[in-house]
Amino acid sequence: MGQPTPATDDGWWRSAVIYQVYVRSFADGDGDGTGDLAGVRARLPYLTELGVDALWFTPWYRSPMKDGGYDVADYRAIDPAFGTLAEAEKLIAEARELGIRTIVDIVPNHVSDQHPWFRAALAGGPGRELFHFRPGRGEHGELPPNDWQSEFGGPAWTRLPDGDWYLHLFAPEQPDLNWAHPAVRQEHEEILRFWFERGVAGVRVDSAALLAKDPELPDVTEGRAPHPYVDRDELHDVYRAWRAVADEYGAVFVGEVWLPDTERFARYLRPDELHTAFNFSFLTCPWDADRLRTSIDDTLAEHAPVGAPATWVLCNHDVTRTVTRYGRADTGFDFATKAFGTPTDLALGTRRARAAALLSLALPGAVYVYQGEELGLPEADIPLDRIEDPMHARSGGTDPGRDGCRVPLPWAAGEPHAGFGGEPWLPQPDGWAAYAADRQAEDPGSMLSLYRAAIRLRPEFGDGPLTWLPAPDGVLAFTRADALCVVNLADTPVDLPAHTELLLHSGPLDTAGRLPGDTAVWLRA
Repeated sequence: MGQPTPATDDGWWRSAVIYQVYVRSFADGDGDGTGDLAGVRARLPYLTELGVDALWFTPWYRSPMKDGGYDVADYRAIDPAFGTLAEAEKLIAEARELGIRTIVDIVPNHVSDQHPWFRAALAGGPGRELFHFRPGRGEHGELPPNDWQSEFGGPAWTRLPDGDWYLHLFAPEQPDLNWAHPAVRQEHEEILRFWFERGVAGVRVDSAALLAKDPELPDVTEGRAPHPYVDRDELHDVYRAWRAVADEYGAVFVGEVWLPDTERFARYLRPDELHTAFNFSFLTCPWDADRLRTSIDDTLAEHAPVGAPATWVLCNHDVTRTVTRYGRADTGFDFATKAFGTPTDLALGTRRARAAALLSLALPGAVYVYQGEELGLPEADIPLDRIEDPMHARSGGTDPGRDGCRVPLPWAAGEPHAGFGGEPWLPQPDGWAAYAADRQAEDPGSMLSLYRAAIRLRPEFGDGPLTWLPAPDGVLAFTRADALCVVNLADTPVDLPAHTELLLHSGPLDTAGRLPGDTAVWLRA
């Protein structure tokens, strides 16, 4: 192919609205029940009307799909279930013509056990140096080399017939790469160039803080500092090298960085490293005014020293959907187990999700919208025999897994399978057609209409800082530029601050013109 003009970094990413596409569940263009690139291309007009600035695609590469595509077998090929590399190139170009940039997902911590490198390593050649192979402990090597546990449950080691063990911080089908080996670094820099040369504007980095390992692979329980595989200092050299590559193309990075230490977190966002990182404190925060304000303040404070913009997200492909999460009475959210123990009130959850959408879209920085959030989709209950997420099996069935937020989207209320395409790879719940995009597009009070209006009006808040306004308990109120955002998380209605125009509201005001509970409003000062 001829090399396209590289994307230019004009700072678009600092305030962008970025739509996350989980290809397998977005839209099925060929009728086989699996979402694909043809389906995405056909829905570009929908995404244009929604008003998003960029699309972030979760992995679309060739994969055995043991972990939803995060087990990559070939980074330079599109999985046949989704289409071809030529189709991906067309999609990138067509979206760009519509003003929509493309962000792809890179999974640097591990590859699939079907990747050529790992298959060669199993054959006993020198390729084992590219991974973490070790003899076991115990009299006959029958015990894992250390006490590390998989993120999906159980030991992070699997034993081979020859007696050696290999490391996998996730599923056994996802062997961890050895980032101390120069070939691993060189390969990933070449992968970045491969996609940047095809016009990709950015890269999302999966599990960005886990790549480097202590070469001694000590037990976690020894309490060593630094941690043997989380947030190690040598990681920053990797991302500095990546940044140099991205700068050649005007491309950007967003990192998946889970760290409780805000100072350590900010190190990844220094001017010569990653551009942005996901904000998980906001995503996991309960529907509580004080805690949300603290999360917002802490987020802005930790980004300020390095001049990086904050990011805001309510949901993604790993998290219980917002409508369901906010419809539960508990004040806490256990991200690991997604357990609340109380029934969901979907009407309550929907009111809160609508208000939360206006809150997140009014904040300074970039906003990520997971597919289906703009339709107000709830979490789906997946029959046990249809669950594919390895988290369910690896936890012994205690974790429901993430498939409930990955159910294929409803597009047309009057068509089979709600217009998704063929019979979906995950079952759509009864009544799914009630959330269909075509039905919501005709309803000015729908969640889709709210998102479209909010994204269109978002520039009213400008690009300046946030200033909090005095507000009653349970209410968040702030101003940016000439616009105000007020969110009432309390039980009783509150008066609106002085304003010249009501721009948008997540729900109707009461008869006295006050803002009811679980409702947000945008005002012009």
